[in-house]
Amino acid sequence: MVALQEILGVQVDAGLLELALTHRSFAYENGGLPTNERLEFLGDSILGQAVTVMLYRDYPLLPEGDLAKRRASLVSTAALSEVARGIGLGRFVRLGRGETLTGGRDKSSILADTVEALIGAVYLDTGVDAATRFVMRLLQPMLADPGHFGISMDPKTSLQEAAARLGAGVPVYTVAESGPDHSKVFIATVNVGTAVTATGEGTSKKHAEMAAALEAWTRLRALRR
Repeated sequence: MVALQEILGVQVDAGLLELALTHRSFAYENGGLPTNERLEFLGDSILGQAVTVMLYRDYPLLPEGDLAKRRASLVSTAALSEVARGIGLGRFVRLGRGETLTGGRDKSSILADTVEALIGAVYLDTGVDAATRFVMRLLQPMLADPGHFGISMDPKTSLQEAAARLGAGVPVYTVAESGPDHSKVFIATVNVGTAVTATGEGTSKKHAEMAAALEAWTRLRALRR
């Protein structure tokens, strides 16, 4: 916790910080502990407000449509997971054994959700002004080039373009579903030749495929480094 607080550059109550790091897989395997999902919900709101105010203030000539696109990029799973990887957040997340074994510490969705939960924890412990400064500090590497994260707007097309540039082949998707009719979960798998295989889940086939495409795009990008 001390190491993480030094990385984050802000002091947060240890209990709140631990809660922000607790993924539902860990909570389930340890007797139904509280999860970080409520903090994630709160942090998402604080993040959106901070980014909206910043864009309105710092880009006075941009029309509403362009402001909305930049905001969507900066608060996207792609941007937040990139932030998380930049500070090595994955090693601090409290995951269940199953998620750990399947690479959960580098899953874009888990990393992005944890960043939002951390923002929620900072807000509760230090107030809105400190939380806003925290958001801006996290996003600083993104602000110079928010268009880089346009992947969030159309991940399937972005993945196809990235695969073509690498000569990795055309992405191929398969989708499975589980659960009752009123609460189905769709799990998509995408294969990009032999270069990358990634999965994603969602409440619809479309959302699951978009999540899988985003994860595959992130892995392809890592291969190019």
